[in-house]
Amino acid sequence: MANPLRTFASLYSTTLLTVLAGGLLTTYLGLRLSVMHVPQLWIGGMMSAYYVGLVAGSKIGHRLIAQVGHIRAFVASAGIVAASALGHALVDELAVWILLRLIVGMGMMCQYMVLESWLNEQAESNQRGTVFASYMIVSYFGLILGQGAISLYPELGLEPLLLIAICFALCIVPISLTRRIHPAPLVPAPLKIAHYWRKAPQALTTIAIGSMIVGSFYGLAPAYASNLGLPPEKVATYMTATILAGLLAQWPMGKLSDIMSRSRLIRINCVLLGILALAIALTPYHPTLSLVMTFLFGILGFTFYPLATALANSRVEQSERVGLSATILLTFGLGASIGPLIASTLMQWLGNSMLYGFMSACTLILFLRLRYVHSQQKAETNVTQDYIMATGDLVSSPLAAALDPRVDVESVQEQMTPTPSDDEEDLGADALEDDDTDNEQQLTFEFDVNPEPTFVDAESHDQEESHLDAVKTA
Repeated sequence: MANPLRTFASLYSTTLLTVLAGGLLTTYLGLRLSVMHVPQLWIGGMMSAYYVGLVAGSKIGHRLIAQVGHIRAFVASAGIVAASALGHALVDELAVWILLRLIVGMGMMCQYMVLESWLNEQAESNQRGTVFASYMIVSYFGLILGQGAISLYPELGLEPLLLIAICFALCIVPISLTRRIHPAPLVPAPLKIAHYWRKAPQALTTIAIGSMIVGSFYGLAPAYASNLGLPPEKVATYMTATILAGLLAQWPMGKLSDIMSRSRLIRINCVLLGILALAIALTPYHPTLSLVMTFLFGILGFTFYPLATALANSRVEQSERVGLSATILLTFGLGASIGPLIASTLMQWLGNSMLYGFMSACTLILFLRLRYVHSQQKAETNVTQDYIMATGDLVSSPLAAALDPRVDVESVQEQMTPTPSDDEEDLGADALEDDDTDNEQQLTFEFDVNPEPTFVDAESHDQEESHLDAVKTA
């Protein structure tokens, strides 16, 4: 059995450089705006634009990959993101920076979709769990390295932007030189938002409010720490401690979620995180104590998403999990874009500590909502082996569900593989009748890149293939 780390070394290397550059850009902008004494509302708006771009990029990425292929789509996206990052050095207008941040979000989501669809198609069934976990671990280390890199340039000059552009340029190299076969283009996953909210209200509520907490942290924590008087290297340590805690918490939290009810575990997590966030807001800054508290914050705050995702997946059938992943992405993206706006407004009106005050309020609202929904539902039935490691940030796409070892590979292919339409089938049959010698060349398929969800029925697909075989035989 081949080692996935060697098999997908080029894709993992590309992932590491991509996430490193993205994490460094986020922290740099937060610190840079804080040093420039920009109002907190502008900082929140800029970070919200990134998550809006991620959501929009999930639709644009499907169309781009279907039209030009995986490597071309990745190279184009990386070039646009690198140029957008350097654009911050050329223009000081905040409105332009927000637009650049939006473009970065769209481009990076397209990059994630290329990587995840590639891993999904070429991972062996018995290695999918290892491939997925390795991808998430590489993403975590990329985030950690991105935070640490800011400490190399405490003056916050142009050097970090140059390093970001270099990483986005270099991330093209491994994936461009790979000898692996390109995966087939994919079509959008079915998106039935109301259906999934009815089936998993507790999980999606947790993702919606939990993403407000995570989005606020990533977007505003660097500015929060800077406003406390910390130099950039200390801010990098503060951020790294939190993200590292999220990485270390994944495995034990996953084991715990297999033992007890996940809905109860999320409520316990809510209470503990609410108390901790309130304590951070009220406690004066102390170097050691603050690091300990933010480490604990990473354990609790960065496990909301995987816990809620596991709970949601236990409520749906295997054939629905790819569509569920798209709904989760949309819910997370919207929550992560709203959270920084609200938190930054409160910080501007009521002070720096309101970042964690807002997070504490979010946990209270979430706890009350979960209690209400739980009282209207039957007791949850424990389902083991549903917890899948995930990063605290949105380093994922709707295609991440296809890497999930719980999802049946055939059901993924049915939902995410383009099939010929009836009109195209008739045209192909006519071409076959006109020229039997060129039948293979004349029968062409066009991929459906319509933004509306596409459903593929396995039975009808088999009937179409049988019909085409009969035509060829005739």
